[in-house]
Amino acid sequence: MSQRIYPVILCGGSGTRLWPLSRKSYPKQFAQLTGTTSLFQATVDRVSGRNFAPPVIITGNDFRFIVTEQLSELDQSDATILIEPDGRNTAPAVLAAALWLQKSDPNALMLLSPSDHVIPDVEAFSATVSAGVAAAKGGELLTFGIKPDRAETGYGWLELSADSSEVPVKLSAFKEKPDQANAEAMLASGTHLWNAGIFLFSVSSILKAFDAHMPSMLVPVTDAVDKATPDLNFIRLDEKAWGQVESISIDYAIMERADNISVMPYEGRWSDLGGWDAVWREAPQDERGVALSGHATALDCDNTLLRSESDGQELVGLGLKDTIVVSMPDAVLVADASRAQDVKDVVAVLKEKGAKQSDTFPRDHRPWGWFETLALSDRFQVKQIVVKPGGILSLQSHMHRAEHWIVVSGTAKVTIGEEQQLVSENQSVYIPLGETHRMENPGKLPMVLIEVQTGAYLGEDDIVRYEDAYSRD
Repeated sequence: MSQRIYPVILCGGSGTRLWPLSRKSYPKQFAQLTGTTSLFQATVDRVSGRNFAPPVIITGNDFRFIVTEQLSELDQSDATILIEPDGRNTAPAVLAAALWLQKSDPNALMLLSPSDHVIPDVEAFSATVSAGVAAAKGGELLTFGIKPDRAETGYGWLELSADSSEVPVKLSAFKEKPDQANAEAMLASGTHLWNAGIFLFSVSSILKAFDAHMPSMLVPVTDAVDKATPDLNFIRLDEKAWGQVESISIDYAIMERADNISVMPYEGRWSDLGGWDAVWREAPQDERGVALSGHATALDCDNTLLRSESDGQELVGLGLKDTIVVSMPDAVLVADASRAQDVKDVVAVLKEKGAKQSDTFPRDHRPWGWFETLALSDRFQVKQIVVKPGGILSLQSHMHRAEHWIVVSGTAKVTIGEEQQLVSENQSVYIPLGETHRMENPGKLPMVLIEVQTGAYLGEDDIVRYEDAYSRD
């Protein structure tokens, strides 16, 4: 790889087909679905070192601190994080990244990648990217195609031109997600690949493509980038300009209209983990095709995924076949494996009935750490709170509730009114209703406490912030 390539990682979306583990408040790219890191972290690792430049990451406001925390765990401090005011699909995000890179390197090459794919062979993937550099520098828009091993209906497909002797191969057509018969026909043809949704092109080439095929998007996105403002270690795209941007995918906006599209075939393992059936395929399995994760036990089961994310709760499958069971502290999914792609419909039904489990993850991640509700009733709530080393909550007060804090491990530095005190393990403090207060962790290990709230209203919006280290409203 002779030229530095700028990875552009798309880090939005909700991953509804992997409910209940993936939800709007904490989507699948941040979860450890395979391996010991999140899918997002594995993506960053895959495009680090060699001739890759520091990545440009495009995400939403709600995920900015999760992105920062997971990057810090990788010792990645030089990434650029662009914040979209609202999700507008992939085309505006790609254009914003290209315009941002143009400011410093008009001849830059961009490797556009989703943040939630599994590509175990990093060296083979890097070699495939390297093989496409010359064509990308020459003006081609390269998409990456995966050699199929089954008639998959959950992926889009790429039809290659008749002459596929040279790499990259000219693209003949994009194919939408097919029905079973068409998928089997494309698999048998030998001239089709799965569409990985990964692209390589130069900044100048993709900007020319937008000018030719989506000129209406150039003005508002350019305005959003030009008026972008720094916020801590983030770059916020201008909200007013971004509000004028059309929501459309890069495939529809550019790739299906351009004539300078070529395909880089990739024969290594790849998955977009687009459903629990894909997670089952990627997971270690026993001789009967049973994959277990967490506190799970299988008896006389076949081709089944049992995944438990609940501490202290054992998930047991007995006599199951072709079944997916995913257990979370607040929700359980039991599904026939053939219906894995329909899990998104479950989310829609739950949302319609007002179930908070449709969107909200039981563990609420914040820039200082996280909290999780252990018990909730009309006039009390019990939470577990974990504050990372150096983490500091905002100086705040509540109009409708009082709080009791019991430190389980570590030491908390607590401000109540004008006074500060250190609260150690097995000690507790009381914060009266309406009193200003703050909690921080001055130690080098995570600090854990139990918070008991009592009052007439216990919602998270009952917070008046006076100071905040993370510049939240």
